[in-house]
Amino acid sequence: MTPPRKEDLLAAARRHRAGMGRRATPVTPEPVGPGEESVWNFPRPPEVQAVQAPLRVEFAGRVVAETRAGRRICETASAPVYVFPPGDVATELLQERPDAWSVCEWKGVATYFDLVVGERRSAAAAFTYADPFDDLGRGYGEIAGWLAFYANRVDAAFVGDERVRPQPGGFYAGWMTAGLRGPIKGAPGSEGW
Repeated sequence: MTPPRKEDLLAAARRHRAGMGRRATPVTPEPVGPGEESVWNFPRPPEVQAVQAPLRVEFAGRVVAETRAGRRICETASAPVYVFPPGDVATELLQERPDAWSVCEWKGVATYFDLVVGERRSAAAAFTYADPFDDLGRGYGEIAGWLAFYANRVDAAFVGDERVRPQPGGFYAGWMTAGLRGPIKGAPGSEGW
């Protein structure tokens, strides 16, 4: 069987998102205290936001990405995905995976990279939207070519001095911080959020 063409998947994603929007909250959001934020207050479609704190990713004893100019992609029910400008990433440590890509109905096609330092390899540890959709006014064009890292596929990731935890489930690349309140999609049973 021939795999679907990316162009066909993109067309299907655009058709799918045309019927989406902000849906009713399927769960009861956790209470939010001072200095905290609820993922249920994040927008849908997702939105790119500036990050004031420095961001850092470590793997195999190396700092592979570090920036003070990061952004985060916030979407309802999801932990933010933090992205780095390519100039703040050791891109020589990334090997593109032509066989690994995904499609987001909002942002377009994501391509993936293995992270390789010496003898250590982390498969599909990073991804980018090289040519994102930019028709919603949500800032996707601003992050074309920027890189995101899965917190569970690197040794450590930080927002400021806080070491983050990976979003539940392993599918999404969101970074969990202490002030984030959910529930947060990714765990079994949250597929429809």
